[in-house]
Amino acid sequence: MRSRTRIRTRRPSRLYPAGSLVLALAAAGSVLAGPAGSALAAETGGRADLRADVNRDGRVDVTGGSDKDGEDRWSVGRGAVYLPNLDDDSKRCPVSGPGGKPLSDAKLAACNDGSDTKVNGSADAADLARVRSVPMPGLGKEAQGRLKVTTGGEHARVFLKRSGKWTAVTSKTRLTAAELRSGVEFGVEGTDVVRDSAKWDGRAVVRLTVTSGQKSTSDSVTLRVAPLLTHHHLQNTQQVMVTEVQGEGPYSRLQQKFVAELGKEVKKAGVTAPLVKFKKYADPWTQDFVEPAYVSMTGPGGQRHVMRVMLRSAQPDRDAGRELFEKVRGRDVGVVQVTDRAEPDDWSLNSMGNLETIPPYAHGGRSFPAGRIIMGERKDSGARPSKVMRTMLKSQGLQDPLLLDTSWLGVGHVDEFVQFLPADTPRGWRLGLADPQAGLKLLRDAKRDGHGKTKMFSVPGRSDIPAPKETIDQALASKHLVADNEMAAQRIAANLEILKRETGVTDGEIVRVPALYTRESEVMTAEGDEIPVPRLTRMGAGSDLVDSLGDRGQQKWLAENPAGSRAAAAATVMTSAYVPGAVNGVLLARDRYLAPRQWGPVIGGKDIFTQAVTAAYQRVGLKVSYIDDWYTYHLGMGEVHCGTNTLRDATAAWWQRPAR
Repeated sequence: MRSRTRIRTRRPSRLYPAGSLVLALAAAGSVLAGPAGSALAAETGGRADLRADVNRDGRVDVTGGSDKDGEDRWSVGRGAVYLPNLDDDSKRCPVSGPGGKPLSDAKLAACNDGSDTKVNGSADAADLARVRSVPMPGLGKEAQGRLKVTTGGEHARVFLKRSGKWTAVTSKTRLTAAELRSGVEFGVEGTDVVRDSAKWDGRAVVRLTVTSGQKSTSDSVTLRVAPLLTHHHLQNTQQVMVTEVQGEGPYSRLQQKFVAELGKEVKKAGVTAPLVKFKKYADPWTQDFVEPAYVSMTGPGGQRHVMRVMLRSAQPDRDAGRELFEKVRGRDVGVVQVTDRAEPDDWSLNSMGNLETIPPYAHGGRSFPAGRIIMGERKDSGARPSKVMRTMLKSQGLQDPLLLDTSWLGVGHVDEFVQFLPADTPRGWRLGLADPQAGLKLLRDAKRDGHGKTKMFSVPGRSDIPAPKETIDQALASKHLVADNEMAAQRIAANLEILKRETGVTDGEIVRVPALYTRESEVMTAEGDEIPVPRLTRMGAGSDLVDSLGDRGQQKWLAENPAGSRAAAAATVMTSAYVPGAVNGVLLARDRYLAPRQWGPVIGGKDIFTQAVTAAYQRVGLKVSYIDDWYTYHLGMGEVHCGTNTLRDATAAWWQRPAR
């Protein structure tokens, strides 16, 4: 423990370059403006001494020195933290205008607990980071104090606790001598997350100035707004989110059945919280319009105080994101909306299925204690996800996004070929990777053993949709299938080399999961619109399901945006899952994995893809269950992962590697 002895000498001045955010400190730490320190301390009854929770133990130490060292600096491992107060604890924010008219996206996002100058009840008070002044018992009755946010004032607000109530600190606020003698409690909130660290790096410098007569003494503390962090798979699932499409149409009934089955699987995995169901906008791709994230600081008793933050996709025309404000925002749940006014390189790349998180690791001199984001880009055309979104994610300072090449995928999302799985190893996790070569081997082995006439797919047809017709022989003889999967294997291997280089993951830490991809084919909706679908001989033009895919599938944007980056990369073969993509499933618990039902060739009474997928996951200790998403998501160029989302436990300290 650091010494509790208070040193009464003036700190040396620091020099900072012009424009530095820290320049506003004037001089860091305790500052004396006037005669020699010892004389002033005697005349004013002591030095001003402001303290914050620098060591992040949930307590502001005003009697010892544990929170004194480094109070004017901030690093990932040490320094006071405050929350961006983006939730709506008392549910005061309107979700509709007069007469029930929809609010604009901007108005929906404008209201939260940080947008007013009040503390809205005890739950809102819990979101404030505490700052305290050390008691100055020798002060004369004429003394008074002022508090000012000298850096970050546009994004931080301070409240004063006076007579048991919280009051916003303004330029007119004065602290009485009596308050300063006994010590004052303050609360700090942020009004936003860091959007661009080149403009604001999240720091707030709070300065207390105590004046007695013509003499004054000051002290400052530096806090940094908590970084907005995405979840990784070492955090346990606490709740699952899914869209439940309303209505009585064929697709609606199928999708409602999927939701019911999902609820059963979630309960079997030990997740007791009910499903969060989005019902208003009929966008079934719950993975894509939101990325659950969080901010946290240490609260009373050393317990982590967590605020969930729903990160809306940078797709302003995607109305489903509005339901995050209308339905989900509330106590300890906020929403962040990104506005990128530039024309997107590729709208689909801005879906959140194109954002996954590598679990915590350290390699090559870099450490990522909260994990690291991966996103897909189209190297063949140069298309990347929203620059504004990438800037915001990088500006958090902890999860610097790593870009992988998804040029070869029609939808272009990283969740279509890679995942991360918990492991009882020194690293703590493994990498799950789609393996097209293993998928081809399953077919070749079946053909070699005399099963070439077996149907490639065992999924039953529907009244308006014929069952798939091709056999294993026909699939292997296809003009493109083998070549496309060899290409996919090469693309995946190139991405694996990036992941190895960046993380240090080894071949022994990779779970290779059989997969097959197929290039896109065009089908016609009843309205005469062509939409891309996985290239299979199974769908009649103009069927209800084809129309539903045109309205709700990943194809919706692909059909509406045929030009741009996709056209620029015309030579690139675009693929999606042929057999439902097993890696595109949901980790429901550390040992429970929910995969899309494979509907592969049945030989000897067993689905050969289901057997192989189950074996791959079982070898690393995972119990696998399956859910049918063929007509609801697979034909829409996605799987169960694309149609769901998870809220995970974020109580671990983001500045420390998880204990194993």
